[in-house]
Amino acid sequence: MHSLHEGRGLIDPKVTGRLIVRFARLSPRPVPSHVDQLTPRAHEVLAHVVRGLSNGEIATALTIEEGTVKTHVARILTKLGVRTRVHAVIYAYEQGLAADR
Repeated sequence: MHSLHEGRGLIDPKVTGRLIVRFARLSPRPVPSHVDQLTPRAHEVLAHVVRGLSNGEIATALTIEEGTVKTHVARILTKLGVRTRVHAVIYAYEQGLAADR
């Protein structure tokens, strides 16, 4: 009550987390410059990695060789500065490069 009397707002702690998530989704996310280094094909491959597809499944979907997919994935990891596919997926979500399901 002292907070309200002093003119400060009061938000129920149960609502705070949801508000933060909601505002974070609405806020523009700066994309680091090294993401700009990804080719359009690399963005396509990353989108399929985010969906959880294997190299073979990505190759089939994009009608390219599995070895080519491996090369794309390796270059994506290097350009994003991450070590694993899982880290690439997390990075993609954090940077707004992946659509929420």
